[in-house]
Amino acid sequence: MSAVTNVLPYAVAAWLFGVGLYGIATSRNFIHLVGCLGVCQSATYVLLLGLGYRWGSIAPIFYDHPPGTPAVDPVMQALVLTDIVVGATLTALLLVLTVQAYKRGGSLDPGKLRPMRAGGQTDRDRSSDRGRPAA
Repeated sequence: MSAVTNVLPYAVAAWLFGVGLYGIATSRNFIHLVGCLGVCQSATYVLLLGLGYRWGSIAPIFYDHPPGTPAVDPVMQALVLTDIVVGATLTALLLVLTVQAYKRGGSLDPGKLRPMRAGGQTDRDRSSDRGRPAA
């Protein structure tokens, strides 16, 4: 077991996170932004699996192995599965919000969308209310 194999999962996780973060910072499209968030989340999968892996170990199924046999950490595997479910749910929610933003704003570019105001008033409605006395 060399130093490269010990550091490799952490380096891959850092690289994936950096690429995803760069994509988030430079994204001009909501769908691209959601995809970059998925790349950042995949870095957590690699990191958790890298933390839970033990060289020379077996799967954590002990029905045919003697007690004391080294095994991979099953808690990390459960955390990765939970992370995958949460990531899929978050991606679905963000894509639904993206569709709604497109329906209301007509664009997927965050810079071109105007702010959504409470009550549905536009700037024109507010300017016409300025001359009226308050009720």
